[in-house]
Amino acid sequence: MNLDLPLIWAGLIAVAVLLYVLLDGFDLGIGILFPFASSKEERDVMMNTVAPVWDGNETWLVLGGGGLLAAFPLAYSVVMPAFYLPILLMLAGLILRGVAFEFRFRANDRGRRFWTQMFAGGSILTTVAQGFVLGGFIQGVTVRDDRFAGGQFDWFTPYTLLVSAGLLAGYALLGGAWLMLKTKDNLHGDAKRWTAWSALATAVLLAAVSVATLLVHPRVAARWGFDLGDGFSLELATLLPLLPIPLLGLAGLGIVWVMSRQGSHGWPFVGAMLVFLSGYLGLAVGFAPYVVPYSLDFRQAAAPDNALGLMLVGTAVILPMILAYTAWVYWVFRGKIDEEAGYHH
Repeated sequence: MNLDLPLIWAGLIAVAVLLYVLLDGFDLGIGILFPFASSKEERDVMMNTVAPVWDGNETWLVLGGGGLLAAFPLAYSVVMPAFYLPILLMLAGLILRGVAFEFRFRANDRGRRFWTQMFAGGSILTTVAQGFVLGGFIQGVTVRDDRFAGGQFDWFTPYTLLVSAGLLAGYALLGGAWLMLKTKDNLHGDAKRWTAWSALATAVLLAAVSVATLLVHPRVAARWGFDLGDGFSLELATLLPLLPIPLLGLAGLGIVWVMSRQGSHGWPFVGAMLVFLSGYLGLAVGFAPYVVPYSLDFRQAAAPDNALGLMLVGTAVILPMILAYTAWVYWVFRGKIDEEAGYHH
C-alpha cells in the first residue's frame, strides 16, 4: 500500500497549526487581558495558570513552520517573502513576552510594572501580527513562475485589520475561559466578566469577518455556494453540507454564554475551543487544497516522496512523545491556582 505522503503531511501541519492556535491562544489571551486585572496579585495568579505550559504550547508553532519548510519547500519560499514583516513582528512579540514572563517574577516594583506592560504588549503584538498573516493568507498571495510577485505590504488592508481585531477578541475569549477554569474567588468573577465581553466581541467580529470574506473573495464565496457576481444566487446543494461548521461555532458561543452565566468552570473553555474549531474548519473549506492561496496546492508544493517518507518516520517517533509529555504536564498542573500556590513559588 502506497501512502499519500503529501496529503499526510498537509494533515499533520494543519493539525499542528490548530493545536498551536488553541493552546497558545489562551496564554496569549492572558496577556491581552493583563491590563484589565485589578491588582499585581491577580496578574501573578494569571501568569501562574500558564507558567507550566506556555513554552510547550509554542512547540506546535515550530512544528507547523518547520514542517512547512521541510515538507512543502516551494510553498515556504513563496509565503515567507509575502509575510516577512508580520512574521518578524510576531517573532519579536513572542520573544518580548517570553522575556517578560521570566523577568517579571524577579523584578522589583518598578521593573515589575515595566515587564507587566511588556508582557501585555508582546501578547498583543503577536496576536495582531498573526491576524495580518492570517488575513493576508485568506486574501491570497500573488505568484508568478512559482515565486512571490506581490508587494511587501499586500498583507496590510482593511480586511486584515478586521481579521486581527477578531483574533484579539478570540484569544481574549480563550484566555478568559481558561481563567474561569483555573482560578477562584475575585479573579474567577473577573474572568467570568471578561469571557462574556470577549464572547460578544468575538461573535460580532467573527460575523463581520465571515461576511467580508464572502464579499471580498468570490472564490471563497463560491465554495460556500454563494454567487455574488452580476446578481445573487445560492446553491443549497453546496451550502447545506457545510452548515454544521458555522452551527458548531454558534453552539460554542452558546455554551460559553449559557454555562458561564450558570457558574460552570470548565464548559466555557470547551465552548471557546469549539468556536475556534469552527472558524478553522471554515477557513479550510475556503482555501483547501491550496497551501498558497490561490496559486499552489499541497501536491504542487510538496517535497519529493523519499524526503517526505524519511521525515514521516522521524515524526512518527517524536510526535507521540510530544503529545504524551504535553498531556502529562497538563495533568500534573491540573486544578485551581491561587496566590498561595503557583509554578514560581
